[in-house]
Amino acid sequence: MTSVEYDQSVDLHNDLLEDVNKNHRLIGKLLYLTNTRPYITFAVQSLSQFMQQPKVSHWDAALRVVRYIKGDPGKGLLLSSNQKPQLTGFCDADWAACPNTKRTVTGSILKFGDYLISWKSKK
Repeated sequence: MTSVEYDQSVDLHNDLLEDVNKNHRLIGKLLYLTNTRPYITFAVQSLSQFMQQPKVSHWDAALRVVRYIKGDPGKGLLLSSNQKPQLTGFCDADWAACPNTKRTVTGSILKFGDYLISWKSKK
């Protein structure tokens, strides 16, 4: 469903943003921040889909992401200038490990430097 179809289905008359350049600059800055704050990636990617015709609600949502970031400045990946950043991944699987279901148990982690950025476990 496109944003136009969504607006028509819920009968929203959201005005287009007058200054699209400020929206482009803000989304660009947020995209840059996703390098050290991967937890905002989905929100920024969703907002970047409306770069051609951003609406006031998209601008408000982008400002909400900024307020979220400002609310907890200690979050994010703090990279050392002394070490070369390295991406490391580990995975493991155990065939039919669960005694009840005989399903395979798998797990994986992804680290960027000393920081855990992804973890997944599946039974």
